Amino acid sequence: MSDDVSLSLSAQDSLVALMVAVSASDEDIRTAELIKIQAAVNMLPIFAGYDTDRMSTITKTVFDLFEQEDGLDALFGLVKEALPPRLYETAYALACDVAAADGTLEEAELRLLEEIRYELEIDRLHAAAIERGARARHLS
Repeated sequence: MSDDVSLSLSAQDSLVALMVAVSASDEDIRTAELIKIQAAVNMLPIFAGYDTDRMSTITKTVFDLFEQEDGLDALFGLVKEALPPRLYETAYALACDVAAADGTLEEAELRLLEEIRYELEIDRLHAAAIERGARARHLS
């Protein structure tokens, strides 16, 4: 990972990084998950004005971090540094949507979601509501 990327991580970059991390957590990035990430970036107000060219850089950063022993801790450090607390629940909701996008939740995805909940200090009741909403949106 190049240091200039980590130093200039934006709140939007952090949201993208968490979505990519959830998708990559089970070592199988599915098309439905990529479509969900792209749709979120294209449609949600939080991404208004976001330079979508940064997505490939952020994706590479996440992959590079996942190859390191303490990469997940480093990722959370970058995210918490760049993401204002008011967007923690947004980050968790986006992560849940990506995890649910393909209709199945793999064990690795569930563990990462649990870690995100812990790191971002998402209240259990709020987390349950966010998870329930993601499940409802992705039923087929």
